[in-house]
Amino acid sequence: QLPVVESGGGLVQPGGSLRLSCTAPGFALEHYAVGWFRQAPGKEREGVACIDSTAATTRYADSVKGRFAISRDNAKRTVYLEMNSLKPDDTMNYYCAADLWFKGCSPGDFSSWGQGTQVTVSS
Repeated sequence: QLPVVESGGGLVQPGGSLRLSCTAPGFALEHYAVGWFRQAPGKEREGVACIDSTAATTRYADSVKGRFAISRDNAKRTVYLEMNSLKPDDTMNYYCAADLWFKGCSPGDFSSWGQGTQVTVSS
């Protein structure tokens, strides 16, 4: 499968905000379900938020509900993850993934993956 590309990571202070973006240079992302995942060294990759192709359905991990928002602008062929009230525990590498089918919000539900973008929350 062709990859997706994440951008927008960086260093922010606790309580700050960051917006990540996901694009697909080689295919029409607007037709795909998209998920955001994150992983710390030595830990399992975990689902953060997922969205179907039309944004009719979204899913969030309990740890980010009320703080993060997944959205998409299909005219721009871009999916976003708005992260607010960031905590040090949010410090991880964040991955975008896409699949033609919305099967769930676990890593195994997605076939096309990006390389990741680092998010560090620290004072």
